[in-house]
Amino acid sequence: MRQISTSLVKEAVERMCIGANVYLPEDMQEGIRAMRRKEDGAIAQTILDQIILNYEEAGREGVPICQDTGMACIFLEIGQEVHFTGDYLYDAIQEGVRCAYTKGYLRKSVEADPVRRGNTGDNTPAMIHTDIVPGDKVKITVAPKGFGSENMSALAMLKPSAGLAGVKDFILQTVEAAGPNPCPPIVVGVGIGGNFDQVALLAKKALLRPVDSRNEDPFYADLEDEMLEKINDLGIGPQGFGGRTTAVGVNIETLPTHIAGMPCAVNISCHVTRHETEVI
Repeated sequence: MRQISTSLVKEAVERMCIGANVYLPEDMQEGIRAMRRKEDGAIAQTILDQIILNYEEAGREGVPICQDTGMACIFLEIGQEVHFTGDYLYDAIQEGVRCAYTKGYLRKSVEADPVRRGNTGDNTPAMIHTDIVPGDKVKITVAPKGFGSENMSALAMLKPSAGLAGVKDFILQTVEAAGPNPCPPIVVGVGIGGNFDQVALLAKKALLRPVDSRNEDPFYADLEDEMLEKINDLGIGPQGFGGRTTAVGVNIETLPTHIAGMPCAVNISCHVTRHETEVI
């Protein structure tokens, strides 16, 4: 049994909340640069140049890439041989978020009540997702998620009779309905299978994968490539002004499901698809 102080978790979360908001992952940077090389529309080229300049300047100056510094989503993979000491684990995580958004001068965007509103003043609570895995390590991923893109996401409880065509149609319809609202070029996370609650989480986890990676199953890898091509053929373009660059990547994840269903969720993320990971 390995003992880990939750103070280490708090410090890691604080560090990553700031870092993820300032430094765009290299796979996203290269993905946007690659799309810029392919883009032939003058307006689209100009917008992509501005996006590239923005994330480069953010990294150099140590300032947020986007004014929407997101709702903090924390993903934990906890080895079953780990024993936490010190404060309650989730309290330590919330304290890490609180310190990061205060010390890092990051925008506080969390409302205490979904209907009556009222800002919490420190961007807590974070949304925490925990998996127990073999081993004696803790893997922490911080993914701040802005709501310009989150609001454009969707879930459908498709029937098995909808088939692959139904999945493709739902993905395309969701992206087309989103239009310019999620600040394209976007990343499209897709979850297929599981049940109502798991499929949405699966789509969000899909966004944590590098955009230059592919599903290990060749069938779904081909589907990712096909959907990326079809999404870019929509012509929405960077920031919705038209062009060949609507999406940088499409990541699909799947789970087994019930004989009577085929849940499908699409979690859209903007061109600032941010996440950092540390292992303790």
